[in-house]
Amino acid sequence: MVRLNPFEGTSNRTSVIILQKGRKTKYPMRSYLYWKKTIKKKSIPLDATLDDVLKMTQRKQFIAEPVDKNDITSPWITGRPKALKAIRKILGQSDYTAHAGVYTGGANAVYWVEIVDKKPDGLVIISNITEGAKREVERVQTAIESDLLYPLLRGRDVKKWKAEPTAYIIMAQDPVKRRGIDESDMKTKYPKTYIYLKRFEKTLRERAAFKRYFTRKDKKSGRITETGPFYSMFDVGNYAFAPYKVVWTRVANIEAAVVSEKDGKSIIPQETITLVALNNEQEAHYLCAMINSSPFQYACLSYSQAGGKSMGSPHVLENIRIPKFDSRNPPHVELAELSEKAHLIANVDDKDTLQNLEEEIDTVSAQIWGLTDDELKEIKTSLEELTVKIL
Repeated sequence: MVRLNPFEGTSNRTSVIILQKGRKTKYPMRSYLYWKKTIKKKSIPLDATLDDVLKMTQRKQFIAEPVDKNDITSPWITGRPKALKAIRKILGQSDYTAHAGVYTGGANAVYWVEIVDKKPDGLVIISNITEGAKREVERVQTAIESDLLYPLLRGRDVKKWKAEPTAYIIMAQDPVKRRGIDESDMKTKYPKTYIYLKRFEKTLRERAAFKRYFTRKDKKSGRITETGPFYSMFDVGNYAFAPYKVVWTRVANIEAAVVSEKDGKSIIPQETITLVALNNEQEAHYLCAMINSSPFQYACLSYSQAGGKSMGSPHVLENIRIPKFDSRNPPHVELAELSEKAHLIANVDDKDTLQNLEEEIDTVSAQIWGLTDDELKEIKTSLEELTVKIL
């Protein structure tokens, strides 16, 4: 009953489940009802009678079964029977690995900055972004070296077929050692950046993630030793600096886009974004098209809650099979070309042309997954049922 919001003053995702102790669950479960509002632009009154609610809603008869047939404890996959039978063709381990974006450990207001000006000597004047920060820090405007400044991609910057960074991030992390750049190097190579970070030393040392991952307590003496500089960051590997990335937000629906560089530097996604790192632009567009296709989208919605906080987490590629890009495979190449066109069209906001391209992407991706025309039609109908938004 997620779309009904039946409880006043709460935004929880309501379901009702009836269990009988000692009785084994049988799959597929055929008594799974999906409730959907039919009234527009208003909510169901809290004092409505059952008869009133039934008139204002539809109940879709779905089935439910484990997403992994060999593991009955795996998440349920739910939907119309024919759609679930079709979607089984694309479930499985993907040939791609996804990662979470860069995590500052709750210190975005220190690492996230905007460039105010550029000086003739190569230094840049930056101002840290404190709006909306969970931890209050001092607002500072100062000059630092540009070397460790990278374009930052925030969650709000990512849309379907379009992602454009609107801020910068100080990347003070060594992606190989997986800890902050050595202090000796910071002091000699990037002295002004070091002075800036030193200004927030107390705040950075107090981060829970820093204490957990970069401190060690001696069992005998109780002495605490730091294993990384106080400005160390998290979830930063070489993949964060890959020349091409397919990105989508972990929260809400999955809408993918391809990003590369800005001003000659890799675009760095924040931690609320999932990324797949790639070295080839054509392959990146192929993967992006597969993720934005209706079969992939429906597979996600059939076992994840739309809009949930973990909807687009990296684990999604552990359950939805995307074969490795093959430049000798015509459908793979065609998908890459369609994605490139979709990115161009998204920039000019031509919705009709974009819709036609997405129809082609659905057809080609279905071919790659071995879906018939009837199966694709069933999937798209089911997807529409799950994603219709009544305002």
